[in-house]
Amino acid sequence: MPDPETRIDADALCAGYLDEINGFLARIRDEERETLSRAAERLVEQIAADRLVHVYGPGGHSNLAAQEVFFRAGGLMHMSAILDEGTLLSGGALRSMAIERTPGYGRIVVADQSLGEGDLLILVNAYGINAALIDAAEEARRRGVFLIGVSSHGHARNSAADHPARHPSRANLHDVVDIAIDTKLPVGDALVQVPGMSERIAALSTFTNAFALNCLVIRTVAGLVERGIEPPVWRSGNAPGGDEANARFLERFRSRVRWL
Repeated sequence: MPDPETRIDADALCAGYLDEINGFLARIRDEERETLSRAAERLVEQIAADRLVHVYGPGGHSNLAAQEVFFRAGGLMHMSAILDEGTLLSGGALRSMAIERTPGYGRIVVADQSLGEGDLLILVNAYGINAALIDAAEEARRRGVFLIGVSSHGHARNSAADHPARHPSRANLHDVVDIAIDTKLPVGDALVQVPGMSERIAALSTFTNAFALNCLVIRTVAGLVERGIEPPVWRSGNAPGGDEANARFLERFRSRVRWL
């Protein structure tokens, strides 16, 4: 049995973690309302014209953000995730980190997608500084792509100029996109301090990225419906009639969405 004097109240730590998460999500809801609205207006125009919205999250767990809004129950069918293998953790975690820090890699990924004038790309990265991310943004800008960034502005500003993950230009994502959504993530990502532990545990960034992106989807769908447009949305294949509902649109997107 653990010593009663050293017993840790894990329930209280979980409750505190939940409270912290909710606080950050509320800040995104309240403080990014205008920015999310402007970004949604661009997505409305894109989807109303039957054009895809590309989403790329170069960086280990930031790839989850692109997957969050792609081929997902309740997600817009016009969302096209860029699931390049280079920075996916499934290829090896240390390999992923090395590639996201490799100058020039992001340019190759964007060029491989043949993005150009009239395209819209959402770049998502928790910290907003890595080399692959900034190169992807710069290459997309060179090609005339409209860019929306989702990252923590404070984390980027407070990351050392000589941090090994940084792009050689030392640029931050929020400084090189057309619209920058701030996820408010604190430096270090992990939130919970366990007594007796030197390192914090329990990360936040997956929650903030997912919440910001889903708020963007909600505002986009609301804007489309206000125009009298009901956009095609994925239904869970495990829900009644899911396969049949999705099948109505598959041929419309199969040849256009690379990872479908």
